[in-house]
Amino acid sequence: MTRADSRKILISAGETSGDALGAGLVAAVRARRPEIEWVGMGGARMAEQGVRIVQDADAVAVVGILEVLGRLGDIRLAMKRLVRVIEFEQPDLFVPIDFPDFNLRLAAKASRARVPVVYFVSPQVWAWRRRRVRQIRRRIRRMLVLFPFELPLYEQAGVPVTLVGHALAEPSSIVRDAATLLSSAGLAPDRETVALVPGSRRGEVERILPALVGAAEIIARRRPEAQFLISRAPGLELALFERVLAGRALARVRVHSGDFPEILGACSVAAVASGTASLQAALAGVPFVVVYRMSAPTYWLGRALVRVEHIALPNLIAGRRVVPELVQSACVPETIAKELLDLLNDSQRAGDLRRSLAEIRERLGPPGIFERAAEALLQELDTLSPRTPRLSARPASGR
Repeated sequence: MTRADSRKILISAGETSGDALGAGLVAAVRARRPEIEWVGMGGARMAEQGVRIVQDADAVAVVGILEVLGRLGDIRLAMKRLVRVIEFEQPDLFVPIDFPDFNLRLAAKASRARVPVVYFVSPQVWAWRRRRVRQIRRRIRRMLVLFPFELPLYEQAGVPVTLVGHALAEPSSIVRDAATLLSSAGLAPDRETVALVPGSRRGEVERILPALVGAAEIIARRRPEAQFLISRAPGLELALFERVLAGRALARVRVHSGDFPEILGACSVAAVASGTASLQAALAGVPFVVVYRMSAPTYWLGRALVRVEHIALPNLIAGRRVVPELVQSACVPETIAKELLDLLNDSQRAGDLRRSLAEIRERLGPPGIFERAAEALLQELDTLSPRTPRLSARPASGR
């Protein structure tokens, strides 16, 4: 097969959720065009779909000012490796997935090298740094967005945009009853279960998990029969959780790393870190509260820059405060425990919340996100002339 017959796409995902989205997109494109070569930054899921990983996403998956400063060396190395792919392998298209601080910089370099950019999952310009839309208009050929409320922002700015929907609207291929799910996690299927979800990044867990465990201790004193499920995201070592649990007065607690988010639907209530997990909890239909704590500099900078009323994705989608948001000084054991106990004690409030969460699912649109994203991407790709890589190209490496 000659270069004129084949195409190469550079793809860049900087965290666990991006890796999952990237894997879904690659699989959908491969189903139509298996000859396309993929290379870039990602994780195990993208690698399983045949992406040649030149940079592991775990090395750059950090959030917050201080956290980024501590990983600048890794971030610069990752940028260097991906720029080398742009310069020497001359991909036909660049597909960044969210992760805007890194991916918008890389998109600028791709644009200067005349590599067109189709951005999958919009940066949160609707929340803060709206001036980024001007950068996006200059650098991005098309934006693929997940949420309906994102469309008007790009349309008004003159950025070509396609609504593809959210991956969480896809139906699960595995259906198990609540008793089976709880038993698989080592929990009693007939007991009240409180889920604690501290996030998918190490820094999040270190800041949020102590408050969640403290709340669990308060709940256990009020409701002795309660049991607790702590969700451990892929890539996070068990020792991180064991250190927080050491010496705590919790008899019935399990740290579980599988069946997420299905297992949330088997729980009575949950406290969930802000982010994709909060949307997963909403779609699971479990009454829950959103929690978040960040470093002080990041928090105060965010307060100065963020221009949205809510931080939780379910609330943004609903356009109103559906689930409580306990952020920073409110993210403490006493407040978290109070909110969860209120949901456990007030069946009417819990039922009202479940009904509101059902409306959020409807707003995400029909299944088929990856097929729609693949179609939009291939339409752009097919308008481009094949590119010729430099003869001195050497495969980048670094996984």
